Amino acid sequence: MIVLENLTKRFGPFTAVNNISLNVSKGEVLGFLGPNGAGKSTTMRMVTGFLPITSGAAGVCGFDVANQPQEARRRVGYLPEGAPLYGDMATRNFLGFIAEARGFTGADKTDRVDHAVKRLALESVVNQPIDTLSKGYKRRVGLAQAILHDPDVMILDEPTDGLDPNQKHQVRELIQEMAAEKAIVISTHILEEVTAVCSRATIIARGRIVFDGTPDELQSKAPHHNAVAVRLANADDTAIRDALAVLPDVERVEQPDGASTLMVIPRNGASIVEQVGGLVRDRGAEVDELYVERGHLDDVFRQLTLSE
Repeated sequence: MIVLENLTKRFGPFTAVNNISLNVSKGEVLGFLGPNGAGKSTTMRMVTGFLPITSGAAGVCGFDVANQPQEARRRVGYLPEGAPLYGDMATRNFLGFIAEARGFTGADKTDRVDHAVKRLALESVVNQPIDTLSKGYKRRVGLAQAILHDPDVMILDEPTDGLDPNQKHQVRELIQEMAAEKAIVISTHILEEVTAVCSRATIIARGRIVFDGTPDELQSKAPHHNAVAVRLANADDTAIRDALAVLPDVERVEQPDGASTLMVIPRNGASIVEQVGGLVRDRGAEVDELYVERGHLDDVFRQLTLSE
């Protein structure tokens, strides 16, 4: 539903997006990640037709963005960065204006606006000028206009920016509800969004793709993925540490806090929790806590983006 082929954007001598190729299918929620200045928003603006493409091509639902812009845009719901809105308009009036711009009139227009207001829980602010709304409500109004015409493709730039935890949960539920029938791209700095709603993650740095895979595949790249932490009741851990170190599939044993917690690091991310638990039981060690470390996405993010 989204096809990017060697997509490139230059601003004078500066290359913001460098030869990106990417496909997004129906039913996918793609987390589009990268540090500031990586080219995320620029890519999205080219796909939605807001920025001209320097070279390469972008297609939406079979329509070329450059050569068939109206057909492509009809199928896209776009929440841009910062959600620029007409601040002097009341929420309902603004959504009505967007509905008309999308070609809806009369009862169809009213139904579309009412449906969007309900889905984003905007009933309490429908008659307020947008300038008077909180950042979270402004973001939700921006999302409401993006879903108004029930698009096949949704491109959302920081959709949960400024939302409180309850609002984030509501928006994530909305994305998951829509995901089966659409292709959804979410650009975000919030790595928890990847595990919360995304079926796939793509990371770009300096305008190039440095990772494309599932959230589990991304997490598996963490330095301590599948490591087993063992917190011993007895501070004298020398014997158990030496025994753990010679288990199959164990690369090394660390003491991350300098006390009685041992971090058992597996080779190649192997699952070693049963081996570690069995040895601890066999040795009769008193254990306060034992758990598997899945790894931190921010460690993987830094590893992928700073190495470029």
